[in-house]
Amino acid sequence: MEGIIPLSVAFSLQMATILNIETSTAVCSVALAKDGNLLALNESTLPNVHAEKLAVFIHEIMEQAALPYAALDAIAVGTGPGSYTGLRIGTSTAKGLCYAVDKPLIIVPTLKAMAMAAVATLKRKDVYYCSMIDARRLEVYTGLYDFEGNEITPVEAKILDENSFKEILNTTEIAFAGDGMPKMKTLSPPEDIRRIWLDDIYASAKNMIVLSEEAFGEKQFADVAYYEPFYLKDFVAGKKIM
Repeated sequence: MEGIIPLSVAFSLQMATILNIETSTAVCSVALAKDGNLLALNESTLPNVHAEKLAVFIHEIMEQAALPYAALDAIAVGTGPGSYTGLRIGTSTAKGLCYAVDKPLIIVPTLKAMAMAAVATLKRKDVYYCSMIDARRLEVYTGLYDFEGNEITPVEAKILDENSFKEILNTTEIAFAGDGMPKMKTLSPPEDIRRIWLDDIYASAKNMIVLSEEAFGEKQFADVAYYEPFYLKDFVAGKKIM
């Protein structure tokens, strides 16, 4: 029928080739995805290599996929919260690529991406998912989400203690994930079965793919000129260790 696009065609029109960049934490991570599927991943867990490795990782991943930069439909970047320096490097690199190849910028909340990875791992609708990014001492950047990715509590910088999330845990189990999760686990009584611990989930570009594909389909693009990362806290310079 004229003017009606078959569902299969309409869905394919939303598909895209997206370069995902995540530098919110110590992990420097780049993932290339097509139609919501991972094509290639390049990342390092070594600290403080973002400035040195990010551009190299991007170049290697594009070569591995044998794709020119013009073939990209968008560039996505993890918006944090997290490391001030890491976020600045990832954001400036993503913006530079957007300008260079004239492609839109997609921003993906880092904690939500981690929570969706936890959902994919646990596959339970009856629990909440708590992402945690390690900060200083007993502090974490954290967000609490339901099975569909809806925010249950606002993203915050939280000092953990043995009573953290106690009120919510009275009614709902919580699955904790992220590199800040071990702090919570250390403070929690081992007999508390309402806390679920999910290992091997961290701020990785591969966890951005579902959300960046969804944002592309809904044309949720950031203003390349004015976008700033979600730092959450003001930058505090530390002393350089020699």
